[in-house]
Amino acid sequence: MEDILLNVSPAVASIVAIACFIIGGAVTVIVLKLITNKKIQKNKSNAIKIIEDAYAEAKTIKKEAQLESKENVQKIKDEVEAEIKERRQEVAKLEERLNQREEFIEKKELSIDKRNEQIDEEKKELASLKANLEKGKQEIDELKAKTLEEIEKVAKMSKQEAVDLLILNMKNQAQKEAAVIVKQIEDEAKENGEKKAREIIGQALQKCATETTSEMTISVVSLPNDEMKGRIIGREGRNIRAIEAATGVELIVDDTPESITISGFDPIRREVARLSLEKLIADGRIHPTRIEEIVEKMQRDVDKTIKQAGEDACNETGIYNLNPELVKVLGRLKYRTSYGQNVLKHSIETSIIAGLLASEMGANVKIAKRGGLLHDVGKALDHELEGTHVQIGVELARKYGENEEVVHCIEAHHFNVEFKTIEAVIVQVADAISSSRPGARRDSFENYIKRLQQLEEIANSFDGVEKSFAVQAGREVRIIVKPEEITDDQAMFMAKDIANKIENEMQYPGQIKVNVIRESRFVETAK
Repeated sequence: MEDILLNVSPAVASIVAIACFIIGGAVTVIVLKLITNKKIQKNKSNAIKIIEDAYAEAKTIKKEAQLESKENVQKIKDEVEAEIKERRQEVAKLEERLNQREEFIEKKELSIDKRNEQIDEEKKELASLKANLEKGKQEIDELKAKTLEEIEKVAKMSKQEAVDLLILNMKNQAQKEAAVIVKQIEDEAKENGEKKAREIIGQALQKCATETTSEMTISVVSLPNDEMKGRIIGREGRNIRAIEAATGVELIVDDTPESITISGFDPIRREVARLSLEKLIADGRIHPTRIEEIVEKMQRDVDKTIKQAGEDACNETGIYNLNPELVKVLGRLKYRTSYGQNVLKHSIETSIIAGLLASEMGANVKIAKRGGLLHDVGKALDHELEGTHVQIGVELARKYGENEEVVHCIEAHHFNVEFKTIEAVIVQVADAISSSRPGARRDSFENYIKRLQQLEEIANSFDGVEKSFAVQAGREVRIIVKPEEITDDQAMFMAKDIANKIENEMQYPGQIKVNVIRESRFVETAK
């Protein structure tokens, strides 16, 4: 066999190999096809099963959906039937109410008809009464005319004259009655008010005790000897010019032994100049450069003193939370005087008195004390700014955030505006108490005479005044009226009018008593 194979030609071997390859491929294809058909058959069976399961499941879901739909339909049906039943009940109620309303309207219409009938009858009666009234009025007018004619014949005066006489009599009677009522009110007010006022003011004054200082517009510096005058003046007056230029005051060097007078309107500048001169005299070195150094140092010291004075005033009165700049302005009052009274001491005194009065009267103590302390704060800058010290004080208080009630206390303490709060009245009273107490103020003789003359001129400007006298150092004015021109009732009203005019036209501390005197004297001589 091997020999046969060996003897086979290569071509035959190639053909055989090809044939075997073809047969193997065909067998492989057949096997693969059989495997594929088997898988397809299996997948087909699975697909049929899945379809059958899906169909069964869909059938189940459909059945369940049908059941659920039937339940929902039944539920909705029940709800609709319940709502219909409820609506029917509501409609029944509405119909019942409507029927009741219709019955009420019918009854009301019947009542209105009956009322209209009554009104018609009343109209007829009123028309009849009106006709009777017009007739009666006519008869009264005729009777009145006849009566007036008879009265005019008897009285021998016209209708207008009679009316004027009647009005005059009624006016006089009303004036008398008013005078009596006013007097009764005043007597009651005096009886009750004076007692209470004395009690309150007495308690306030007993609790308040402050020293009174006396200041002027000049300051005097003592010198160790008269030779120091020449050193202060300096060569060709350069030292004194340097002092005046640095301080803004005027130095008066006269024949007064061992003293120099400092004159100036600004009290702070005078104080700086006084301290500077005392320092220069003690130091002994007096020349322009040294003068400038000392003045600057004294200015700083005075500023510190001013700030400390303001803080001390706040602490003494128990007032805190003031704006620091307002505290400095308040401290400047330490060097300000009014009629010889130190304004800072006066402000502290007014604040304490106002607080005590407010406490006794049940008013706001804090507002009263704060308003009392700041009521004259404008005087610290009245020589620098335009306007009265009241206007300046109001602007300062508002600028530094003070309460409007405090501002009103400042604004009203000289009657510039009408009082709106009891605290403003208390501040005004406290200010008057502090200003008018004995020893508080010192006025010039010229101003004193001028005030007396003005008092008498105001009193003499009224009709019926015979003469007037200002007495009690201008605290009282006595007016003698003509008894034949002024009645007792008119005298009382005249006193009030004169007092009002004095309040409006004059500036004065404290109070002025107006005393109107009316007397009739009958003198006969026995012969």
